[in-house]
Amino acid sequence: MSNKKPNLKKFHEIPIGGVVPTADAEHPKTGGWRTGLKPKVNLDQCINCLLCWVDCPDTAIMVDGTDFFGFDYDYCKGCELCEEVCPVNAIEMVEEEMELPEYGRVGGTTS
Repeated sequence: MSNKKPNLKKFHEIPIGGVVPTADAEHPKTGGWRTGLKPKVNLDQCINCLLCWVDCPDTAIMVDGTDFFGFDYDYCKGCELCEEVCPVNAIEMVEEEMELPEYGRVGGTTS
């Protein structure tokens, strides 16, 4: 049995393979079959804890830097996790038929 160590390459010497950069990846819109509910946010209540962003399984939470500013309904499926994790009850699930302002925002600003 040989005690010789294998000749391993450094991480930066390994050729890139099987990687699709995020900017080049197709993002199929999956929110077309929502549960019948969609989230609405009151930005005046939101404390930007971003728990909704962390827990959203569909990357439907829209964030600008460290500020939450709404929902991307092209990806949201109405799972209600964002409402469940919001510590200040700023997110409410509403009937799908309800017409909401852009990004589901009610009040508040993004700056």
